[in-house]
Amino acid sequence: MTEITDKSDPSAKEKFILYWGDMGGQWSVNRSVAQIHALLFLSPEPMNAEQISEELGIARSNVSNSLKELVGWRLIQRVPVAGDRREHFVAETDVWEMALLIAKGRKEREIDPAIRAIDVCVRQAEKEKTLHPVALERMQEMHQFLTTADRWSEQMLSVPKSKLASLMKMGDKVLSLLKIGGKKG
Repeated sequence: MTEITDKSDPSAKEKFILYWGDMGGQWSVNRSVAQIHALLFLSPEPMNAEQISEELGIARSNVSNSLKELVGWRLIQRVPVAGDRREHFVAETDVWEMALLIAKGRKEREIDPAIRAIDVCVRQAEKEKTLHPVALERMQEMHQFLTTADRWSEQMLSVPKSKLASLMKMGDKVLSLLKIGGKKG
């Protein structure tokens, strides 16, 4: 857990790191991984594992494992620092790029395996004569939903960041344009 010397009024940086760690826990990301990501995101300079361990009060072994996970997500990268043989790390600081990396990573780790698993279930269910037709229909609906959502997310991930930002800022205007919601007047 992050070390905070003055418990009554932590700095904004400390609050951000603690909050990011808590938020990570809510998203099924290890708290230490999320806190290290937050620290590197806020850091103006590359940091090595010892610095991270000392600043956050996290065991060095936990820092090493967390750094490997963050590198795997491509949210941080190793960078050389002249005159220092230790590995140093920096975080992706473009919030749009970071969001896209997280979305792509979650898709690869969660959505793709779910689609494959449900596809196997649907194919097996289609051959089982004793399965109630409602169960088969619901499995097919779930598979269709996931593949449709997957295609949509693939399309959104291919939209240039500037266009995606503009689209998101439009908010209710998009819904009104499509006549599916928005403000009533």
